[in-house]
Amino acid sequence: MQARNARIGMILFCVYLLFYGGFVGVNAFAPEMMETLPIAGINLAILYGFGLIVLALVLALIYGLLCQADVEPPTMAEAKADAESKEAGE
Repeated sequence: MQARNARIGMILFCVYLLFYGGFVGVNAFAPEMMETLPIAGINLAILYGFGLIVLALVLALIYGLLCQADVEPPTMAEAKADAESKEAGE
C-alpha cells in the first residue's frame, strides 16, 4: 500500500510541476504576458499564483481521498488485542 501511495503522490507532484513549470516559463520567456489584465483588473501573475495555491490544495485533497480508500478498519479481534496490549503496558 505504501508503494501505491508513493506512486499516487509522484503522479500528483508531476501534475503540479507541469503547472509550476508553465508559471516559471512564462515569467522567464514572456514576462510582459504576466502584466495583462484578463479578469477584473487583476494581472495574470496574481491569478496564476493563486491558481497554483488552489491547485496544490485540490491535489492534496485528491491524494488524501485516494490514499484513504485502501485503509480498512481493524477487526474486533485486532481492536481487542490492541486495547489489551495498551492496558498491559500501562
